[in-house]
Amino acid sequence: MVLPYNLCAHLQNAFRARHSKVVVDHSTQNLGILSILLRAGFVSSVVRGTVAAPDPAEFHAAGDAQRRIWADLKYRDERPVLSHMELVSKPSKRIFMDLTELRLICSGRRAQQVKPLGMGEVAVVRTKDRENEWLEAREALQMGLAGEVICRAR
Repeated sequence: MVLPYNLCAHLQNAFRARHSKVVVDHSTQNLGILSILLRAGFVSSVVRGTVAAPDPAEFHAAGDAQRRIWADLKYRDERPVLSHMELVSKPSKRIFMDLTELRLICSGRRAQQVKPLGMGEVAVVRTKDRENEWLEAREALQMGLAGEVICRAR
């Protein structure tokens, strides 16, 4: 399994280099994190495709090694919308939060050495629920699902 720090570093480097699109390996983890960033407004679109182009028709015909996810990056006034993305849960120290701890970081208080979420900031939570495996922290709180806090973006 690809670790999420690869996606975090890839997105930050693409924004700093002023790329219009970024291509990442296809996995449910990358698709889940990018869809949360899409809903939060950090990227403008997410499309499945191949190494050559963002074409959903070719995606289904391609093999696993050729499948990619294409994301259009978003800029406002020549500045990237996503300024910082970092891991919260690391392979050496996993951060699992129950509902009370999620409520704390969403309402502006610290929990388990995790700083509270600021204005316009999102935290990605991986839950045990297969139907809603990847959620933003506020969505997980509304649905009553606890889980591992993977990363945060602002």
